[in-house]
Amino acid sequence: MPNPIPSTPLPHTLPPAANAPATLQGRVVFVGAGPGDPELLTIRARKWLEAADAVVFDALVPPPVLAVINPHAQRHPVPREPAADAPPTGPGSVFEPGEAAGRLAAQLASTGRLVVRLKGGDPSVFGRLAEELQAVRAAGIPYEIVPGVTAALAAAAVAGVPLTNRSSASSLTILTGHEALEKPTGLDFQALADMPGTLAVYMGVEQAGKWSQLLLAAGKPATTPVTIVSRCSWPDQQVAATTLGACAGELKRGGWRSPAVVIVGEAAAVPGDAAMLPLSGRIVLLSRPAGQGDDLSLAVATLGGRCLQIPTVSIEPPASFQPLDECIRAASTYDWIVFASANGVRAFLSRLRHARLDGRGLGTARLAAIGPATRRALEQGGLICDLEPATFSSEGIVEALGTSVRRGRFLLVRADRGRDVMRVSLEAQGHHVTEVAAYTSRPVAALDDTTRGTLESTAIDWITVTSSSIAEAAARLFGPHLAHWRIASISPVTSAALIACGFPPTVEASEATSASLAAAMAAWEQAHRQSVCTTNA
Repeated sequence: MPNPIPSTPLPHTLPPAANAPATLQGRVVFVGAGPGDPELLTIRARKWLEAADAVVFDALVPPPVLAVINPHAQRHPVPREPAADAPPTGPGSVFEPGEAAGRLAAQLASTGRLVVRLKGGDPSVFGRLAEELQAVRAAGIPYEIVPGVTAALAAAAVAGVPLTNRSSASSLTILTGHEALEKPTGLDFQALADMPGTLAVYMGVEQAGKWSQLLLAAGKPATTPVTIVSRCSWPDQQVAATTLGACAGELKRGGWRSPAVVIVGEAAAVPGDAAMLPLSGRIVLLSRPAGQGDDLSLAVATLGGRCLQIPTVSIEPPASFQPLDECIRAASTYDWIVFASANGVRAFLSRLRHARLDGRGLGTARLAAIGPATRRALEQGGLICDLEPATFSSEGIVEALGTSVRRGRFLLVRADRGRDVMRVSLEAQGHHVTEVAAYTSRPVAALDDTTRGTLESTAIDWITVTSSSIAEAAARLFGPHLAHWRIASISPVTSAALIACGFPPTVEASEATSASLAAAMAAWEQAHRQSVCTTNA
């Protein structure tokens, strides 16, 4: 059996040589990726992904889940054809992706690597796990299986329907839609039709006409409720309610992208009086840097929306850390240290630790944060924020400091680019001000082919813009798309940048917070729906 997972990620090492000693033992961990939303990964799954030396992954694992993987890990898509150096196969033999994936994982683990085999949904549900395990066991490689949220459970959750019901569905049967075509005698459709329970059909879109007709022929009523869920928990998720008699036609009309699951049974009836959240059915593009925007994503999800993140800027180290390091060493000589962003806080604390210092190195300097997110970053680093302005902007913090602080020495920790309002205003009040760049905000040069394809295939409703630099980058990267999307701006400064680029915002947050930005979009949607209802009436 494999060793227990460490409480902290395993140390990452360079791949061992081909003649690595026999005492060096790798392992394979089969991890369920769930339906697609990285927030639906289990805690154990995340730990293994963050610790992996190599990951073998399915084509249908979406980019947000792949983003959780240790950035230094090797990535290997599941082989879809024999390797060039694979031994020849006999006449009539068929290439099996499951066996090939298992052999690849075993080969990587045999050199001492921690290998994660990342599988969509749950590894044991229609995931060719038996074939892959055979290769790993044959090689004598230790392994573990980490379950994931399988499609039936996730689809029922997003559609708001139960899979079982005390009065009408006392069982749940998971079956593959391909079985009806490949092995006509493999499933007893009479038993399935007579069973007082729910059927969850995986991979059933292409063969819907076949399996639905077999159920109807076996006596399943044509009026039996059916719920179809495509790309469950992905930004372009689709949900539809129909009946067994009509589902084949609904699926044949197209637009149902893989992966998809069809839920059949009385319990699968989508309630017609379900309360609609303000952002239900809306896809919101988050343009913040990679690894950021969780608070905004949560705020949007709480209001019913789904998020797609496409970074327009990247956060990188400054050209040199020397100026920041010098300011940190002199931190105790300042009266105030003012942080203009959470990124600045994180960079400052990282360099503080690099100098083997902690909060004691700041002496009596007081700390100011431009807004709630920056304040939380300070608190997470073990520091207390002494001042947060009522208005979350450079002007707001200057006003707060100007009314409560006599002349003093200020250190402003910020990005290498941006407005100069804070320094100029504080100096005008007679303060001594030192500015230091803690990080660089660099615009993304271009969108890759995968991202462009996602843009073309996803019906985006809103884009959120949270800084003037992001506004400029979004205008350049997304261009004509912005004319068709509704734009949510986080502040007047950001709105001004959008207007200067030719894309005035649809809404502007009442204060510069994620919650306020999401609330502004929700208020617009509610007002628009009410207007439509009044017009139709």
